[in-house]
Amino acid sequence: MDQNDLIVRASWLYHVEGLTQAQIADRLHLTRRRVNEMLAQAHRDGVVKVSFNSKLADCVAMEAELCKRFALEDAIVVPTPEDVSQIHKIMGRAVAAYLDRFITAHNIRSFGVAWGSTLRETIQFMTPQQRPEMEVHSMTGGLTQGTEINTFEIVRGFAQVFSANCRYFVAPIYAESPESRDAIISQTVFRRTYETICNVDLAYFSVGDASNRSLQVRYGLPEGIDIEELKEHGAVGDLGGRFLNAKGKQLDHTINRQVLSPELTSLKTIRHRLIVGGGAHKVPIVTAVLQGGFATILAIDAESAASILEQ
Repeated sequence: MDQNDLIVRASWLYHVEGLTQAQIADRLHLTRRRVNEMLAQAHRDGVVKVSFNSKLADCVAMEAELCKRFALEDAIVVPTPEDVSQIHKIMGRAVAAYLDRFITAHNIRSFGVAWGSTLRETIQFMTPQQRPEMEVHSMTGGLTQGTEINTFEIVRGFAQVFSANCRYFVAPIYAESPESRDAIISQTVFRRTYETICNVDLAYFSVGDASNRSLQVRYGLPEGIDIEELKEHGAVGDLGGRFLNAKGKQLDHTINRQVLSPELTSLKTIRHRLIVGGGAHKVPIVTAVLQGGFATILAIDAESAASILEQ
């Protein structure tokens, strides 16, 4: 039996008949080391080609492509649910599992969070940890109308998961005017808060699209500004209350001078920036965020990921 025949036979016994390397070594009268070498060579030479019959395999492939194309440190792609109303729960569960591992592996001591439905769902699926040295910070001002947009509830929820300390950003998401915003930020307590949140180890944001599906659009826009006006200026959605165009540039609009959240240049100095956006309606804003380089980790559903990669 020549060398090629041995490689094929060993590969068949291993991949099809399910024998262990030790059993193959006995059958072919070889050492286990030699069997291991032949199996590796079979892959290199194309004798064996591995394929996965699973939706998750496609997700893993898209994760790798997203990381490569947009210089991400990581990506989380989950199968798109048939019932789109479940997208926040599906995304929240996936991000929770990721954060459980990531926070431990990177010894995250300061964690900044924004608000949104997916963040609320993430809390529900997190595994409790004892991290009393950790601080959880509000990354933006906010609203208090409901659990998804109540920054206090979101921050407190994550802090309870980690038995950590809460650090609230006690301010609205938008000031009444750019001048009011500047006056707020000039106060020592807010200036220090800004400095702190721009130096967290990990920031977690959800993006909002430019439609009435967005909580930001429904409840958070300043008086006198509507989404149609912002869309006329090129808005495709927001990140932390800052509205972006399709190229990931901040709009030159008064709303972005009223917002109480980190400047985008400051946001990009945070080492780990996890951005989540699920659903076809969020593809434009997720694309903009990627184009702008604001994410280091992206969480997205498979159909939306495919749409972005096809552009």
